[in-house]
Amino acid sequence: MADKYPSNSKTDQGKTTMSVVKKKARKYFFITLAFIILIIGGYIYWSFFFTFSDGYRAGLLQKFSRKGNIFKTYEGEMILSSVQSNKNVALASEKFVFSVADHDVALQLEKLQGKNVVVHYTEKNQTLPWRGETVFIVSSVKLSD
Repeated sequence: MADKYPSNSKTDQGKTTMSVVKKKARKYFFITLAFIILIIGGYIYWSFFFTFSDGYRAGLLQKFSRKGNIFKTYEGEMILSSVQSNKNVALASEKFVFSVADHDVALQLEKLQGKNVVVHYTEKNQTLPWRGETVFIVSSVKLSD
């Protein structure tokens, strides 16, 4: 039995081709979007959370304070001396500026200000406003012998 309304094969073929093109375009759009999200996520991880280096620094804890307009962070400064005179005065010195994210470590550093200390730090690639002003984040401290 013949159809009452014969179909136009060119119109049906055009609709089928158009839906295939839309499906492919949608697929490529989502693949591209996932790739962009992956790249941005990787960059954020590498910039702010990846530990570039870590180690220890020993020196005189010269300055330690809590500062900031919006985010209050703990910031410190140590004098690292490589050569000392006979009166225990640093002749060739370098400053080590650091931030502290842990409140307990900050309390320890406040008590040790003006003394020789050894700190363990991690270095990040970039800073976050709530973590501190520097890329060096101190995670522990002990009094130097």
